[in-house]
Amino acid sequence: MSTTEQLWTAIIDGDEYAAVGAVFAAADAGTPCEEILLDVIAPVQQRVGAEWAANRITVAQEHVATAINDRVIAALAHHPACRPTASAGRVTVACVDGEWHALPARLLAEVLRLRGWQVDFLGAQVPTPHLIAHLHQTGPDAVALSCMIPTRLPTAHAAITACQAAGVPVLAGGAAFGADGRFARLLGADGWAPDARAAAAHLQQGMPRHTAGRPHQPIDDLPHLVDQEYTMVSGTAGQLVKATIVELEEQFPAMQDYSEEQRQRTVEDIAHIVDFLATALYTDDDALFADFVTWTADILTARGVPAASLHPALQSLATQLSEFPRAQRLLAAARSALRPATIDEAASA
Repeated sequence: MSTTEQLWTAIIDGDEYAAVGAVFAAADAGTPCEEILLDVIAPVQQRVGAEWAANRITVAQEHVATAINDRVIAALAHHPACRPTASAGRVTVACVDGEWHALPARLLAEVLRLRGWQVDFLGAQVPTPHLIAHLHQTGPDAVALSCMIPTRLPTAHAAITACQAAGVPVLAGGAAFGADGRFARLLGADGWAPDARAAAAHLQQGMPRHTAGRPHQPIDDLPHLVDQEYTMVSGTAGQLVKATIVELEEQFPAMQDYSEEQRQRTVEDIAHIVDFLATALYTDDDALFADFVTWTADILTARGVPAASLHPALQSLATQLSEFPRAQRLLAAARSALRPATIDEAASA
């Protein structure tokens, strides 16, 4: 059995000792530590997410597996074969405020340590003022900023701007910035990397520092924000969710018989849709919202809920936001992207 399969079996069984034993055995056998991190642990963690999305493991199992992987990384850092020898500079690695998926950033931090960097790993959900205070105290060569959840992109933008105002360049990474890094460029990051190896290579090349204190506002990068649609939608998100739920209950009386758990899940689903709509308004990107809606459809289908159930919610939001042209465009694109999924659903019924 490969090290990857041994690790997978161990974390699904909730056996931390077997998980650590698997990666230690690989290190003892001469497998480079960076390879263990990126070609064993990282794919196993990706598999955890895929299995959760397919409804083959529970949320609890996903949390246990992620926690074990995190402890495996920590243990591996103390293996004699994983001790760095060179000195490449100093870098801060942090997750955007509100971003709780810390494992990708943790993997990057360990790879950078292996390559000789002095790394300040600040972990998940780092408030921007605390991040800036840390930069002033330590003066790193760069900040590696991780963001996995697209709805945190407005917060990431503020963090990028604040770091640059403090004179420190920002290397962006994580799924939220797009598979092609388009949101990193849109939000003004100094660099983007699709993975830890690319990030390490980018930092090794060096990143120019900024002049501290330069004034900057989001609208400087995103002139479409002048229409205030993002501000209005994000500021009234709670009202939009409540109104959508009321309208759905009127259209589908069966919802009134939902259990408290079913109702709460429905409210959460609608809230996520509104949050992603607001973020798509911030970035002015149709695909960001459409991709989330189709992903949600896949998740619902895996859990036995018809994807077509998303259409009434999208229509309700379109009605409520009838005077918002960009929101109308985004909602129309999402409904169009969702249509093939619902056609397939009807055909298989």
